Amino acid sequence: MEKIDNLDKQILGIIMQNARIPSKDVAVDCGVSRAAIHQRIQRMAETNIVTGSGYHVNPKALGYTTCTYIGIQLQKGSMYRDVVPELEKIREVVECHFTTGSYTMLIKLYARDNQHLMELLNDRIQHIPGVMATETLISLEQSISRQIPIRNDIDE
Repeated sequence: MEKIDNLDKQILGIIMQNARIPSKDVAVDCGVSRAAIHQRIQRMAETNIVTGSGYHVNPKALGYTTCTYIGIQLQKGSMYRDVVPELEKIREVVECHFTTGSYTMLIKLYARDNQHLMELLNDRIQHIPGVMATETLISLEQSISRQIPIRNDIDE
């Protein structure tokens, strides 16, 4: 990954708070030209320092009231590459991680309700070849949602 300097960090700190802030306002705050801000943001997007853009939609507004984390045990860890494409077919799965510990994989999904969750588990996830077992953890409330803070090299 490409290194970022203090100006990049300053820009990131601003746009992480408000992704829709005009470049001219970022430029004023950083003391550089609007073109410099645009070029820096473009470079950071091209090098995957900045990923994604747009709006985050609350799943509850779309009728998905149950947030669930599912630990998946596979027959063999190497089956991960075969299982991921099958999970990608399930649109309710929003995250998938290859993990260490008790589970081979950890996924996050949203279901409309407990009945929908049961259908996803019993009829879809547990039918994927290689899936041996699952453990379901339902999130009762999300208490923290944030990005990693931007720090200068001199910060702790």
